[in-house]
Amino acid sequence: MNLDPSAFVADPELIKALDRHSLPIVCEEDRILFHQGEAPDGLYILNTGDATLSMTTPGGDSVVSMHVVAGSLLGLPGVISNQPYTLTAIAHNGARLSYVCRDEFTALMQTEPLLSLRILQVLAAEVSSARRALVDL
Repeated sequence: MNLDPSAFVADPELIKALDRHSLPIVCEEDRILFHQGEAPDGLYILNTGDATLSMTTPGGDSVVSMHVVAGSLLGLPGVISNQPYTLTAIAHNGARLSYVCRDEFTALMQTEPLLSLRILQVLAAEVSSARRALVDL
């Protein structure tokens, strides 16, 4: 399945707003940010560098593996739905990220509701990309 990496990218204003509530992370080696199936604890913004998103079947077969680009929001569906992450995210050596815990993210969405529309745009792009990928199967 081929997902469009740009589907995970947020507009600069949304990233700036999220960054004000984030903690910086610099990866000096490959680092697993979260595993598929884990309870969501936060959202990651890939500021620079490389990261890989992947999904496997319960039997361990690869469904999707893709590199994402700077500006990508990682873990967004899980944080919004409070459901387990559906992908595994690995940031690669040299990547710089920002981490927004779920409570900070929720508070930000409640205090700045216009940002919710920008979040919905990212989610809609992810859904559209997944649907296009399914059609291509």
